Order: sequence, then structure tokens, then C-alpha cells
Amino acid sequence: MAGKFEPKTQVQLNPPKDDPIPLSVLEAANGVGDEKCYVAIKGKVFDVTGNKAYQPGGSYSVFAGHDASYALGKTSTKADDVKADWSSLSESEKKVLDDWETFFTKRYNIIGKVEGATNF
Repeated sequence: MAGKFEPKTQVQLNPPKDDPIPLSVLEAANGVGDEKCYVAIKGKVFDVTGNKAYQPGGSYSVFAGHDASYALGKTSTKADDVKADWSSLSESEKKVLDDWETFFTKRYNIIGKVEGATNF
């Protein structure tokens, strides 16, 4: 039986990397043009390139090029909520954030960690 966050179709993922990703590289990977598109969660950088939801105009485009931990915990797509510091989330919101991290981990390659991140 498939787990709660298993993708509908099997995804072949590379082993997770922990290479340092400079913040400037994360910010530039916002999907504009046909460029790379990254989203970070709790300092882990996921390559979401190819998923139209994160491309400009997509429903989750606000997350592209950012660590969206706080917004994901809040289940928010408000630009003001897109920030790395999730320490002020309630316990239930932290559980939601953990669920998002699990969801992403099962679907997207982890290409590294935000350089200097302390929000693991």
C-alpha cells in the first residue's frame, strides 16, 4: 500500500546532495525564462524545474527561488509569508511544514542546502 505522500506515478530520484547552494543561486533559480527553478524547505534545496506550478504564473510561483518554509507551514501563498525562519510556527503548523518536506522529498531531487542556513 502506498504511503500518505507517495506520488501517483513512480519518481526516479537521485541520492540527496548536501552541496552548499549560495542564496544568490537559489534566488536566481526562479523559473523565469527556461531557467532552473528551485524551492527550499528548512534549508534543503529542491529542484522543481519542469513543474509548471512553480513557473511564473503558476499557483506556487511565489515559492520559486526562495526558502518557503514559513509559508508552507502556514499553508499560505502570500509573498509576505515566503521566508526561511519558521521558528514562530505553532506546533500544528510545524507538522504541516514537516508534511510538505516529506511531500517534496518524495517528488523532487534535493540538490543541496542553502549556504549558511540555520533553519533545519
